[in-house]
Amino acid sequence: MRTLFAALVATLLACPAHAALSAQEKRIVTAAAAENERAIGLLEKLVNLNSGTMNLEGVEKVGRIMIAELEPLGFTVRWVPMAQVGRAGHVVAEHKGSGRGRRMLLIGHLDTVFEKSSPFQKFERRGDTAEGPGVNDMKDGLAIMVAALRAMKSAGTLRDADIRIVLTGDEEDAGYPISVSRADMLAAADESDVALEFEALATDDGKDMGTISRRSAMTWNLSVSAKSGHSSGVFSDEAGFGAGYEVARILDAFRTQLREPNATYNVGLILGGASADLNSDATSGSAEGKTNIIGATAVVRGDLRTLSNEQTDRIQKRMREIVAKHLPGTKSEISFEESYPAMAPTEGNRALLKQLNAINADLGLEPMGELDPMKRGAGDIAFVAEKVDGLVGFGAVGEGSHAPGETVDLSSFDRQIKRTALLMTRLSRSKKP
Repeated sequence: MRTLFAALVATLLACPAHAALSAQEKRIVTAAAAENERAIGLLEKLVNLNSGTMNLEGVEKVGRIMIAELEPLGFTVRWVPMAQVGRAGHVVAEHKGSGRGRRMLLIGHLDTVFEKSSPFQKFERRGDTAEGPGVNDMKDGLAIMVAALRAMKSAGTLRDADIRIVLTGDEEDAGYPISVSRADMLAAADESDVALEFEALATDDGKDMGTISRRSAMTWNLSVSAKSGHSSGVFSDEAGFGAGYEVARILDAFRTQLREPNATYNVGLILGGASADLNSDATSGSAEGKTNIIGATAVVRGDLRTLSNEQTDRIQKRMREIVAKHLPGTKSEISFEESYPAMAPTEGNRALLKQLNAINADLGLEPMGELDPMKRGAGDIAFVAEKVDGLVGFGAVGEGSHAPGETVDLSSFDRQIKRTALLMTRLSRSKKP
């Protein structure tokens, strides 16, 4: 009898904890499991179409595939051209439900960093690993999104869900002005209560993690001009200190005076001398000078990343104050380019992760902790973070994003499709707290 009891306990412990799932939710789990191979097939189809941000035709082709996937699920879908900002366009979709639950905004992107000129172009599967351009950033997320919605439809829970979808065609290199390129996303957020972003699932030490925040990403530009002349006069009242020392003063002050948790500010490019000029896309340039000439000009480009928009404003103010303290004979200016804001960690975002962890418990999966925001870059969800609660990471697990050899773990599709379908179903049946 004791042996039989021990065997029974072992069997119960080995089984997934589905006890809290309703009968309909169990049907979702079954339907989600059946979507795995179809989702991987869709992933392969998407990856084998190049959609580098500036391959406008390719981005639209990927968008048209997504439109063809969403329309049969009951979505009203449209392609929004973005020629006015030099980009391909966006997919914008809407599914009208009962209006009784939380209204959801699903966010993703169609483009990748791999343009047509890249030699990395093909999907290759090796067991549970697939390699290819955008396979994890983020065409896997697009496939999982469709699979989760299909599972909901199969189980009868999509019918009541109010869902908007915005898939941008320029997440990797946003079109400007942002007020135009993100207008549809901002409008959708105004009609939503929750935003879910389908970029990759983050892991830490092999454990799935929840992303409730994303740091900002913006570019700063520093330009310095100075009196030039013979080097023998440097430091004098007449000649001043030159552009080189002014740049050194500013950057060292940044290093020593701006440090605070969750903020980074990188120096990516410096040019200086008697003359210095950036090329048209500001990724390189030329400089000339001699050792016996006081440098007359310098340019510096870098990035700033913060955890909140308040932190951004505070650090930018300090940077301007540092720049304004010119050395004799010099003049400096700093400017900041419009870019990705921050998605700060909020209690609303934590509540969403708590709800997802309840689903993890029901599926017999380990709870997901909060990912350190220093371990993830910027993303589109930040544009709507001040409007709605949000959660990131409904794509699959992968490695090597933005580099040749990018891979995705196909075995993570199963749990991600199930988690996503169950969360969207429960959100569709719960009011905003």
